[in-house]
Parts: sequence; C-alpha cells; structure tokens
Amino acid sequence: MSARRPYRSDVSDAHWALIEPVFTAWRARRTGPGTAARVHDLREIVNAILYVNRTGIPWEYLPHDFPPYKTVYDYYAKWEADGTTQQVHDLLRNKTRRSHGRSTQPTAAVIDAQSVKTSANVAETSQRIDAGKKIKGRKRHVITDTLGLVLAVLVTAASVHDTTGGKLLLDDLAAAHPTVSKVWADGGYQSSVLNHGAGLGIDVEVVQRPRTKGFEPLPKRWMIERTFGWLMQHRRLARDYEALPQRSRAMIQWMQTALAGPVCTMLRRLASRTWPTTGCRITCSPCGPGTPT
Repeated sequence: MSARRPYRSDVSDAHWALIEPVFTAWRARRTGPGTAARVHDLREIVNAILYVNRTGIPWEYLPHDFPPYKTVYDYYAKWEADGTTQQVHDLLRNKTRRSHGRSTQPTAAVIDAQSVKTSANVAETSQRIDAGKKIKGRKRHVITDTLGLVLAVLVTAASVHDTTGGKLLLDDLAAAHPTVSKVWADGGYQSSVLNHGAGLGIDVEVVQRPRTKGFEPLPKRWMIERTFGWLMQHRRLARDYEALPQRSRAMIQWMQTALAGPVCTMLRRLASRTWPTTGCRITCSPCGPGTPT
C-alpha cells in the first residue's frame, strides 16, 4: 500500500487479515484481457469504497491518493455483481456471531422497512412515493438477527408496501437461513405476511406499539431500529444515491463491514479495539438468557 496519511475509514491490519483471502482469491480467479497487470492494491480499493460509504461523497470526488474513481467503482460493481461483497459481509457476520457465543446460523430475526429520499441520478422508474411517510424515493426492506446484523436486504421503490416487500424478504431469509423459525415485525405488516411466514415454517409475531406517549424501545424490535441508525450515520446511506437498487443493497452491506460509525459494527467487534463513545446508551447484548439467537 502506498505511503499516505491514513483516513479514519481505512481498514486496519487486523481487519484486513480477516477479509484479504476473499479478495486475493477473487483476483486469482480473474482471467482475460487486462487482468495480467495487477496495478492497484486491493486494500486501497476497499479503503476507497469505505471512504465513500462513510463520507457520502460522489465517486468522482475521491481524494487523489486513492486509485482512480472509475477503477474503484468498477471493482465495487464487479464485487456486487459476482457476490464477493455478499461473501465478505456474511463472513464477518458469522465471525461476529461466533465471537458473541452464537451459532453462525440464527434462529430468530427482526423485520422492518425504511423509506429514504433518492438523489437526482436515480431513474424515475426506480423510485415512487411512500404515501404513509410522504417520502419520494426508495424503501429498504431489512431483516436482522438479534444482534442487529443484517441477514437479508431488499431495495424497492418507496411505494412498495411493507407487506409485499416482507413476503419477498421472508423468501430470501428462508433460502439463506433455513434455521430461522421466529421473526418479529411491527404493526405495518398485514396478516398475509404472517400466513406467508407460516408456509415457510417461520412464526412471524407482530410486536404492538405501547399506547403510552413518548419514546419507548419496543421489545425485540428495537435492535433493527438501531441498525437503521447505523445506516444513517454513514452519509452515503442517509439518502439513496445509487442508480441501481442492487448497488444500493451493496452499499448497505459495506456499511456493516465498515470501520467507521457506531461501536457495534461488525469489524469493531471482531478486532476488540477501543473506540471513543458514540453516545449509544443501549447495551449490545440485549437478548438475555433463554432468548432465541
């Protein structure tokens, strides 16, 4: 890696040791014109993606001490398309679960959706209006485990109802994590989601909001609300800037592998590194004994 002053979003030596084998194996499999010249350091490509993810800058505004932005985006797009981003994300999530004494395959999860505004480069056909939230943009349908780590993501137009997206997401969850038998949801999911989950062998339970005024963390469901908070701390995700929904999904996966952000993100947990407080007042192990994992 070229000598330069480090950015706060740079991957550390310990973190790079965890994910380097995936990227070096990916490069070793590459054949064809232009692949013989290994010009750019893969670690610097990862650093550049993490920098964009954390700061929210356009690709063309990458600092000059990174590889050319077109090259970085090309790697970003290729890794999304061939599943490398998913592979790295899953690897780190599994290691994080093991570090918390959990099995790599969860048995319980939480589902929710988040509508966000889009930027001007997003095609009109890829965005619509969420009538309930009064937001024109896209909707992120997300399922996390009980640590708040992402298990499945689906990005749609904001007009797609939570119930419709929830059914599709449950299909993805059942295929990727067949051990999950319990999912908590909010009142926005209709009974058809519960029936759809039952057909997949998943008990979907709606956690109702309390009738009292003021903020109160909802049992089981607050973990995914915290995950949405992590997304908002990464400026590239505060608004959907990605032209393609699948690239938006990949940016969420990079968020969970990023160094910067809340203390609870995956790499920080794995490295056992001391970080300054971020103002989080909720413990990272909320489930307690006897709670499904």
